[in-house]
Amino acid sequence: MASLKALKGRINSVKSTQKITKAMKMVAAAKLRRAQANAEAGRPYATRLSDVVSSLASRITVGPQSPKLIAGTGKDETHLIIVASGDRGLAGAFNTNITKAARAKAEELIAEGKTVYFYLVGRKSKPVLRRVFPDTIIGEHDTSQEKNPSYDTAQVIADDIIDRFNSGRFDVAHLAYAEFKSTLSQVPQVDQLIPVKPADAGEETEGASAAVEYEPDEEAILADLLPKNVAIQIYRAMLENQAGFYGSQMTAMDNATRNAGDMINRLSIQYNRQRQAAITTELVEIISGAEAL
Repeated sequence: MASLKALKGRINSVKSTQKITKAMKMVAAAKLRRAQANAEAGRPYATRLSDVVSSLASRITVGPQSPKLIAGTGKDETHLIIVASGDRGLAGAFNTNITKAARAKAEELIAEGKTVYFYLVGRKSKPVLRRVFPDTIIGEHDTSQEKNPSYDTAQVIADDIIDRFNSGRFDVAHLAYAEFKSTLSQVPQVDQLIPVKPADAGEETEGASAAVEYEPDEEAILADLLPKNVAIQIYRAMLENQAGFYGSQMTAMDNATRNAGDMINRLSIQYNRQRQAAITTELVEIISGAEAL
């Protein structure tokens, strides 16, 4: 049984931890508002651009002159999974869920006989992927020094990935990230990024069936839009991740603060009981000594 001094030290330690988790919750809540606004503002643009590119891709006949980002390499053997995770922890299962989604996709592809590599945006997924899939991380981009995601950073990442694709390092690229739904819900997604998937006949977006005359032609437009689309989708993933991270961190720190409060209550009850028992024992000893005299 712990001594009164040890219990008092544990209570003070938990109280200090509770102050830290409460402060982190408040900071995460303040940052979440801006991050959520940025994610929601960028989502319609990224979604619409993806729809436009997919619609255009479904209208052209793939040939030797078609952009490689839509025509592909002609093979489906080597896949690259771009894993966009956080750079910090203390956010519950946020980073773990993204890593699990990437692992599940990799295992599915490996079961089909494909070769899988990883490109990391953020640091938290690296330890697990390096342990489970050794020697498969072929690229990384450290975002730990950036307070907020920027389109310039997404463009640098996109250029690197496109260069690797054009040099034949992989045939298909997938993007793994967490889509922000609410403070309590961040849903991991793994979307095909390269080559662009043409829109299915039954999935035409609004206005896709309208008669449109392109100047220049569709292939020239795609040659300009496709690299931008890669950067935009990566930028969107970074914005969604930031909002999801702060939402998950706020929830995790709120739970930690509540748990610390429960622990303080239990320790305080234990401390008071032991203190009362010690006082009672001393009184009994005093009375017994007085009676002996």
